[in-house]
Amino acid sequence: MDHAAVLARYDQDMRRGARPDGPGARIERSGAVVRQIADAQGWNGVLWSALDAATADRVISEQIAYFTGAGRDFEWKLYGHDRPVDLAARLAAAGFRAEPEETLMVAETAGQVPDAGPPAGIHFVQATDPAGVDLVVDVHEKAFGTDGTRLRHRLLARLAADPGTVVAVVALAGDEPVSAARMELVPGTSFAGLWGGGTVEAWRGRGIYRALVAHRARVAAAHGYRYLQVDASPMSRPILERLGFHALTTTTPCLYGS
Repeated sequence: MDHAAVLARYDQDMRRGARPDGPGARIERSGAVVRQIADAQGWNGVLWSALDAATADRVISEQIAYFTGAGRDFEWKLYGHDRPVDLAARLAAAGFRAEPEETLMVAETAGQVPDAGPPAGIHFVQATDPAGVDLVVDVHEKAFGTDGTRLRHRLLARLAADPGTVVAVVALAGDEPVSAARMELVPGTSFAGLWGGGTVEAWRGRGIYRALVAHRARVAAAHGYRYLQVDASPMSRPILERLGFHALTTTTPCLYGS
């Protein structure tokens, strides 16, 4: 894989050329910034910027004024190759708080194991209705220890408005949801985004996560997507590396507001 070329393509497709990630959201291109504005339950933030030492502080202040003026907390999605090189420090000085750093990883869909089915005793179900979404959210809350209210809202809205752009899958042991993951298919791009892959602690280490990656890779390939993209946590990065994913850069959510 040509890392520089794929990263440039990612920046163009998924950041500079970003599309709204749900109903009611819109993308705005304002000078050197691409941002998304959505309702209070949606994702609000800066997706891409082209700044330098002379312009960065002014543009940061402009984005704070814009989002707070709209009554929105927001995220500046900071990538390791963004400029200027001290952008993270400038955001911190402006009042942003950095969440744990993740790694942007990419793999070709064709490189995933095509016959990696779920482990014995596990079956996959695609969430297409509120009951299925509740199973996804239940796993999310147990695996990550976070509230799933916003995830429930976004998944239900996306499935209702544009079901062909999101795939949510639950792994069941009998009737018990033990793992879940989702994938976003962005029309007109080469990238299918893998999100929210998590397994309840007692069921980790059994190959469920790997099988969910392979399952989503097959779906992405069937829809014509060449690449899988994931913001990997330190826990998932080693697994993804074994599956052929390449680390391209880092990504850090920088949050502003309550």
